[in-house]
Amino acid sequence: MKTIQDDTLAVRIGRALAERIISGAIEPGAKLRQDHVAAEFNASHVPVREAFRRLEAQGLVVSEPRRGVRVAGFSPQEVREVAEMRASLESLALRHAFPHLTPAILDAAEAMVRAGDQAGSVQAWEEANRAFHRTILAPCAMPRLLGAIDDLQAASARFLFSGWRAEWDAPTDRDHRAILLALRARDGEKAATILARHVQRIGQSGHASPPRRPLRANNL
Repeated sequence: MKTIQDDTLAVRIGRALAERIISGAIEPGAKLRQDHVAAEFNASHVPVREAFRRLEAQGLVVSEPRRGVRVAGFSPQEVREVAEMRASLESLALRHAFPHLTPAILDAAEAMVRAGDQAGSVQAWEEANRAFHRTILAPCAMPRLLGAIDDLQAASARFLFSGWRAEWDAPTDRDHRAILLALRARDGEKAATILARHVQRIGQSGHASPPRRPLRANNL
């Protein structure tokens, strides 16, 4: 019988494996062996199986009869699908969050934009990018919607890390600034439209590499 302790351990194992898969430390197609994972985390097979189920629900692994669990690959079609889903769900969340966005929340979101501008690595940039989205969407207070968005953003991060190269120059994100300008002007519909367009660009290109740094004269 599964205990609360097993459930907590399953969450910890799932998060650790998800971070490795998203970062590319565990590559697409790699097999996840239940006994190896159990030994690493000093756990029984019960929380490991639960962690695998959670990863499968996130689309990070696939379970195949008689072949076990392996890290899922992804195609350009999947990148586009995730982008379309994010565009719809995040714009929905922003419309619900908009009445509850205070100047303090918008200031916090702007701090995340600056952090992204100054990021020294793609990992730091992605963390700031995700924090920006989370900051402006969380006030919608719709936990199931936010949970679905979190899973999709994790998938986008995985696409991003798969496509980046060693040369890193933190991009200045004009879309984030445009979203903030619209929110500060109390134009929630414009902000939601810019957000949807911003996310859809991932699907149009078929990958999730961050934008190249534009000339500063063009920055918003």
